[in-house]
Amino acid sequence: MATLTIRKAVATDVPKILHLLRDDDLAKLADVEVTEGHLAGFRAIDGDSNQFLAVGERDGTVVATVQLTIIPGLSRNGMRRALIEAVRVQRTLRGEGLGTTMLHWALDHAVREGCGMVQLLMDKRREGAGKFYEKLGFSRSHDGFRMYF
Repeated sequence: MATLTIRKAVATDVPKILHLLRDDDLAKLADVEVTEGHLAGFRAIDGDSNQFLAVGERDGTVVATVQLTIIPGLSRNGMRRALIEAVRVQRTLRGEGLGTTMLHWALDHAVREGCGMVQLLMDKRREGAGKFYEKLGFSRSHDGFRMYF
């Protein structure tokens, strides 16, 4: 595994996290300034005990991120689930095992939180990401739907 320090994100990490989210093979969005909406989103995540936004640092620089959401429920005898979102690794460092390190951290965190299942969504166009998740033991199981307002 690649050397990486994983920690809870703080507000000053928001610009780098946004850069990682925008450096995306599908979106390829230009960087924009951090808005109050971004900061409000961060505060909501940070203030919710069922949310954990993590960053991975190498040599003091944020190079990866993942968000983990713990979902309580009634199905499956009240089993808690974890939802993994926004897995990103700095483009120039991909292929070095940082994504694997981040995902293993998220899986371990979900187990510590008492979750019996972890799930994630992935855009079907991300064939490489799908192979990556399958290599880590995830299996394709559901079709997803979304609606924007």
